[in-house]
Amino acid sequence: MASRLNASYVSILQRSCDVLAIYGGIYIVSKINNLTVDHRTLLAFLTVISVFQLIGGLTDFYRSWRGINLGYELISCLKNLTITLITSYLILLFFTYISLSIAFKYFIFVILCMTGFRMLIRLVYALFFKVFNKADRILVIGESAKARKLYDDLTRSAWTGAASLGLFAFTTSQNPEAQYDGDLNDVIETVKQGKVNKIYIVIEKSNLQQTEALLEILADTTCSTIIVPELFSYNLLYSRVEDINGIPIIPLFDTRINGINTLLKRIEDIFVASAILLLISPLLLLIAIAIKLTSKGPVFFRQIRYGLNGQPIKVFKFRTMTVMENGTEIKQAVKDDPRVTKVGKILRRTSLDELPQFLNVIQGNMSVVGPRPHAVAHNEEYRKLITGYMLRHKVKPGITGLAQIRGWRGETDTLDKMEKRVECDLEYIRTWSLLLDLTIIFLTVFKGFINKAAY
Repeated sequence: MASRLNASYVSILQRSCDVLAIYGGIYIVSKINNLTVDHRTLLAFLTVISVFQLIGGLTDFYRSWRGINLGYELISCLKNLTITLITSYLILLFFTYISLSIAFKYFIFVILCMTGFRMLIRLVYALFFKVFNKADRILVIGESAKARKLYDDLTRSAWTGAASLGLFAFTTSQNPEAQYDGDLNDVIETVKQGKVNKIYIVIEKSNLQQTEALLEILADTTCSTIIVPELFSYNLLYSRVEDINGIPIIPLFDTRINGINTLLKRIEDIFVASAILLLISPLLLLIAIAIKLTSKGPVFFRQIRYGLNGQPIKVFKFRTMTVMENGTEIKQAVKDDPRVTKVGKILRRTSLDELPQFLNVIQGNMSVVGPRPHAVAHNEEYRKLITGYMLRHKVKPGITGLAQIRGWRGETDTLDKMEKRVECDLEYIRTWSLLLDLTIIFLTVFKGFINKAAY
């Protein structure tokens, strides 16, 4: 079908244009600055191309264009290119010197070239399908929010060769007809008239029998049929379709942080944690002295928490209380808690009590960014109350995270607060990228440390 072939053509065209944009940027900068195009230029070009393709493979850059608007596509280009050029610049410094001024100019011109090519691709394809009328005539059947979103995404993808005929319900008796373009009877009639090339069926528990009957009818036609399981509406973690020797499988509760991404995140953790520990070592010493002089007990408190895959780990913290609770029942700190020491109040309010956890990062049982580790007692309590709670342990716990920069830290005196925190944790796992980690680290400096909700 047109859109199936078009998927390959678009990907090939995008890759080719990105190569031209990367070289075009080098050529323009060389001309503007009267630089000679020599072996160093070739080295820079090959380095940027190699890194860009590597980053694109890690982020599924060339598989994510379907259904997205131009703005989001250009933002994706900007993200991938930013990471690429920073990485390439550091690599090239080992071989030749490149001024930051030249690098910045190159970044600007590559972005402009890539933006122009991406807009041109969409324009050319849109004109092609409009002039030659080669688009696939498609329709969507379903009554859920997922079906509506799929229909909207396909409608936005008209430039890729998808001519949407409408959103249809299994039955309009229970749904306002204004929301749909018809029911199954209308679908069958449209198919028999040969007006449809492709049908997307969003399957739910409530329409399994109707779907089975419809598939028997469609099997007697040449119409391509695609099923969309509504089980994706759980949307708790990273989901995708895989293939095992021709058998399609759908992992639901998975994470992007696997394979080479695990290595990249570990390198990030070691680099960031080592740099921070080196910078804050005088502060750590002063805090340790203050704790020792103002209250009895050890400087550090090691509490058992759940780590990766729910395995117990011992997390380092500066001691902020007069007690060392680490059992099956732990009372969360509240405002004006008498157990908290004077120094402890300052450490908790500024999150400085968490600084020793950079040692956990170096050890490898925590990350700089990830879901905050909760006490075992709290895990056992909330896993019974919040669906998907334990899925936050699909990645290593972190010193800071998405929930922290959004203000969901400190006391969780209501179930709603913990649900919001878990919601942020699962969103982080679904959408993880190195750029997201760096953004969270940056924002933590301004939003994550000082918080009036931390007691």
